[in-house]
Amino acid sequence: VQLQASGGGLVQAGGSLRLSCAASRRTFSRYRMGWFRQAPGKEREFLAAISWSGGITYYADSVKGRFTISRDNARNTVSLQMNSLNAEDTAVYYCAADSRGSSIYRQDGYDYWGQGTQVTVSS
Repeated sequence: VQLQASGGGLVQAGGSLRLSCAASRRTFSRYRMGWFRQAPGKEREFLAAISWSGGITYYADSVKGRFTISRDNARNTVSLQMNSLNAEDTAVYYCAADSRGSSIYRQDGYDYWGQGTQVTVSS
């Protein structure tokens, strides 16, 4: 499956952005989806994941209460609503797909990755 992330950009601290990730395959609903980010000089970190049906979500402590992951299986998309952004949220954001039911918190738990979209938060 091919993933295309979009929606990144420049936003002021305290603002919001909504990232989207479009999947190419009609079997999208069989994939558990996740969002990660990587800041300069740092390792890629888990942010959020959502189950096949969308009924279960998982969040990193760093974004819990500020970010919301959702999916639309009819449109083959997964989104990440990001609120109350701060400078520490500046990073390249990646969506990923897991077909094996692996660990949702680990990069190696995902089979496919999007190309990343840059989010820059100005203070």
